[in-house]
Amino acid sequence: MSNIKRIAVFTSGGDAPGMNAAVRAVVRTAEYHDLHIYGIERGYNGMINGNIKRLNKSDVANIMQKGGTVLRTARSEEFRTKEGRKIAYENLQAFDIDALVAIGGNGTYTGAKIFNEEYGIPIIGIPGTIDNDIYGTEYTIGFDTAINTAVEAVDRIRDTADSHNRLFFIEVMGRHSGYIALYTGIGSGATTIFLPEEDNAVDDLVSMLQQSKRRQKLFNLVIVAEGNKNGNAMEIAEHVKKELPDFDTKVTIIGHLQRGGSPSCQDRVLATRLGHSAVEALLAGKSNLALGLTNSKVNFTSFDDAINKVKVLNKELINMAEILAQ
Repeated sequence: MSNIKRIAVFTSGGDAPGMNAAVRAVVRTAEYHDLHIYGIERGYNGMINGNIKRLNKSDVANIMQKGGTVLRTARSEEFRTKEGRKIAYENLQAFDIDALVAIGGNGTYTGAKIFNEEYGIPIIGIPGTIDNDIYGTEYTIGFDTAINTAVEAVDRIRDTADSHNRLFFIEVMGRHSGYIALYTGIGSGATTIFLPEEDNAVDDLVSMLQQSKRRQKLFNLVIVAEGNKNGNAMEIAEHVKKELPDFDTKVTIIGHLQRGGSPSCQDRVLATRLGHSAVEALLAGKSNLALGLTNSKVNFTSFDDAINKVKVLNKELINMAEILAQ
């Protein structure tokens, strides 16, 4: 067991629904163990600027259902420098903070790994990102809410697509990871899904649309991950429009709607489990590790693996989506 007495928690990088539930679990678990718990506002920037405050149970009451993060978040260029990290460490020392719980994605984990190596402060990471692209966990906090938001939006678009016999290109988030696009496409019954990890040919889509026209299919929905190799939804739509001018083609970009909103029950439960486990892990002497969930069990992954190993898409899901779209 460790001698940790004071823990600080922060959220960093892009916000994700469920982060507040994780913060709540960290605070309440820490208080249960008679620890002092602090919140760092605006991530690593707040650590550098000394935006650190004591938290208690009342501070995290009635936040589980809220989207975003009550601790706010930011991306910090200054923390990338040794000088910035030195200031951050000195600020933590001023509050006698023994350990950290970092909630975020790859950038957050990279900063935590370097900080731990330089100053030896124990850190546990919690995967908070809607992209679901963190190695070592089946799901990240915010992913379930994001795909439910996207599917709900596509369902609404389906209504107007059906009414007007339209071809819709719907762009979802995912610069480097196709998880949101894949799950949204399967959940909404899309005709085609363009993923960053796959080499979809636009000409293949054109052929498929020609076949659907011969079958008198009333409408088509194409899900596009923003980071796919063929360009964004607008660019793909323009290419298809040139080949199929008779199609009534429209483009919708769901954008940051996917980041906001009240977290789903699944995200709340996941965040709560990981937040509780983060404190327990620190008290057990663990450090420099990222938490995750595999086969419904909490597991640990080194920051090195979480940062550097690639979480690949399930090929079976991709093949299934292609078969069912025929």
